[in-house]
Amino acid sequence: MRAKGRTVTAVLGAALLIGCVSGPAASKGPESKSKEADVQGRADGRVLVFSKTAGFRHDSIPDGIAAVKDLGAEGGFTVDATEDGGAFTSRNLAKYDAVVFLSTTGDVLNEAQQSAFEGYIRRGGGYVGIHAAADTEYDWAFYGGLAGAYFQSHPAIQPARIDVEDHAHPATSHLGEAWDRTDEWYNYRSNPRDRAHILASLDESSYTGGTMNGDHPIAWCQNYQGGRAFYTGIGHTKESYADPAARRHLLGGVRWAIGAAEADCRPENGYRPLFDGTAQSLSAWKQAGPGSFTLGDDGTLTSSGGLGMLWYGASAFRSYSLKLDWKMASASGDDNSGVFVGFPASDDPWSAVNNGYEIQIDATDTPDRTTGSVYSFQSADIKKRDRALNPPGEWNTYEIRVEGERLRVYLNGVKINDFTNTDPARSLRDGHIGIQNHGADDQVSFRDIRIKELPGKASTRSAPPGD
Repeated sequence: MRAKGRTVTAVLGAALLIGCVSGPAASKGPESKSKEADVQGRADGRVLVFSKTAGFRHDSIPDGIAAVKDLGAEGGFTVDATEDGGAFTSRNLAKYDAVVFLSTTGDVLNEAQQSAFEGYIRRGGGYVGIHAAADTEYDWAFYGGLAGAYFQSHPAIQPARIDVEDHAHPATSHLGEAWDRTDEWYNYRSNPRDRAHILASLDESSYTGGTMNGDHPIAWCQNYQGGRAFYTGIGHTKESYADPAARRHLLGGVRWAIGAAEADCRPENGYRPLFDGTAQSLSAWKQAGPGSFTLGDDGTLTSSGGLGMLWYGASAFRSYSLKLDWKMASASGDDNSGVFVGFPASDDPWSAVNNGYEIQIDATDTPDRTTGSVYSFQSADIKKRDRALNPPGEWNTYEIRVEGERLRVYLNGVKINDFTNTDPARSLRDGHIGIQNHGADDQVSFRDIRIKELPGKASTRSAPPGD
């Protein structure tokens, strides 16, 4: 059933075939098995919870350990817990997909143990830091970089509002635009935004005691020296570990850290929204062809009917990085849709087909017409695509990077296609962008469409008069 919402685009024109009309769905081979299924099905999926303290000790630590063990049972991974720094040897750490630093404080590892952990991360290990993990190992620069920021101070426990910045990461995909909760809110010695990917930040106007001048990250992720690092500032209170939303937040962070889910954790700066989840932000968009998109109460656009396309008419773009989040509704993944780039302004969707390029979303078609492909022109790297692709019902992030006639596609931060246009009838150097509504049986949702213009002046070519 479609989520409650309101139709924001009108049905225009007669039914038209658009560029990604697919043939019979191709069965997916063993390489296309989702990463989630691979990790959750392994007998050796394993996480170590480390909660040693050499400073303040949180009385919520036992609740946190119990919660992570419960999440392991839910997520299909085994959880061990220790407060013994002696567990940090190369041989022992090799057994684990991630290590959770649960409200550790102070100097908790000696030099040999630190060296073993550095090697573990550089060999692809995962790190999850919870709350006071940022109040740990101030003299160990590697750890400071891994955690992302060190603790500075905190006001009294109080309610605050969290602004969710990334709706595709599994740690935040279940949350709305804002998350209201009570906790002990850390101020940090530095802002990790330039080096980590911010998932959520505190609205300092919603509580007292924030000292980060209105830009206050509270949860983030990053790829760090070969490994994966996730940190969240929640978790001071015992109640945090009984809160379903907080538990799902932690589960998503652990799943990403162990490789059971993919997400784009590269730093994201300089983007501006083209669609931010509001009806107002749709004023610059136009529907070409039949069908429409429905704006849901959760800020998502869901395709309805078609074959048509919703396109951004306020301007064309030349050199840019376009990011957007999308998910498919069907369990099979057979929901046809795509993102069009590089086409001239027109209310005829065939204009995009004949003059632009489509980056496909449907995961069930032939290689040159499936997720990550430049539709009918070039397949994605299927092995990389399959490892990066999250399953139907979960959010994925595309970055579509256009520079000159070169088009690169990143899926959840992994480059899966690198295409150069050589067709003289087409050009990527100046054109519009759009998202497809393919047909009544295809329901794909989009959210958070944003763009960063790269060096080189962006076009301001407007849509034709009267459009």
